[in-house]
Amino acid sequence: QVHVVESGGGLVQPGGSLRLSCTASGSDISVYQMGWYRQAPGSQRDWVATITRGVAKSYTDSVKDRFTISISDALNTAYLQMDNLTLNDTAVYYCFANVRAPPAYSLTYYWGQGTQVTVSS
Repeated sequence: QVHVVESGGGLVQPGGSLRLSCTASGSDISVYQMGWYRQAPGSQRDWVATITRGVAKSYTDSVKDRFTISISDALNTAYLQMDNLTLNDTAVYYCFANVRAPPAYSLTYYWGQGTQVTVSS
């Protein structure tokens, strides 16, 4: 069984920073990708950033040059450093992990519980 647990949300003023963390755990898992989506009130869930094989990073245009995704050496904990936050970044952020796990070892997405990020003056 795979567990994805995230933390690090909170309230911050415009221009401030937050760092989200997300850990994927389970017996004999292999992480292929980790990343985040976000969902603002009344909106659909939108993709934010992904890190693949611990190296390749991609971002949605609205967060490029402000958000940085990284991953631990063990490749099971991802971080999203969010700088220069704006009101439009307010949302619930959902971490995902795309992993291979027993018994089938096929790539499967697992989701965290979500963490609230509120940008407000």
